[in-house]
Amino acid sequence: MSKNRPYLLTIAGFDPSGGAGVLADIKTLEQLQVYGLSVLTANTIQTESTFVKTTWIPLDFVLESIRLLLETYPVSAIKIGIVPSLDYLEAVVLSCKKWAPEVKIVWDTVLRSSTAFDFLKIENQMQLYHILKQVDIITPNYQEIVKLIPLGNSIENGALALSDYCAVFLKGGHNKENKGTDDLFIANKKTSLPPTHKVLYEKHGSGCVLATAIAAHLALGEDVYFSCKKAKLYIENYLNSNPTLLGYHYA
Repeated sequence: MSKNRPYLLTIAGFDPSGGAGVLADIKTLEQLQVYGLSVLTANTIQTESTFVKTTWIPLDFVLESIRLLLETYPVSAIKIGIVPSLDYLEAVVLSCKKWAPEVKIVWDTVLRSSTAFDFLKIENQMQLYHILKQVDIITPNYQEIVKLIPLGNSIENGALALSDYCAVFLKGGHNKENKGTDDLFIANKKTSLPPTHKVLYEKHGSGCVLATAIAAHLALGEDVYFSCKKAKLYIENYLNSNPTLLGYHYA
């Protein structure tokens, strides 16, 4: 076992391009000095610009894999990526808390791929709230947050309401008024995190990288605010690494 690095489990899909999913997660964790473990929720056929299809991994197989890892390693944090349904997600989250009650959980709310493939639909708001109570932070973008909040709420009021259940890191890449400014909502309070770079290139899998960086800093013992602040610096370096859709990882 690793004696010098905390363990982090990423539960997400496999992207053969390496830009997203568990491959991107493990690259991020290595840079941040965290030991990465992984369980696949899905196998995909895709590149950074094309999505062909996905095959979901059966839930019982996923849960058996998670249980073995959590019973073997002292996992400090978990990052959850793509899942096919709220029932699937709920089973994963509750099982993680059962086998590792103190673990920190980051849910990257991937509802749709950057190449326009739908992964998850929110059809039961009460079930969503029950799940959110079990996680520490979610990381939606502007397209995702509108599907997570109750109808009729503004984005800000909806995010504040969700922060009663868990912290909300609202990614600002699609923020029309302040592009690149992220908003962190914790217990009904909002903190804005402006960008430090003027030019940031779009990247396939940037949401995966950000959520994993947040989880990594939680595993390293940082609180939610500083984990998000440090993860923002990491993702900006990643976005700025080159002008293509596939980024390079730097600590």
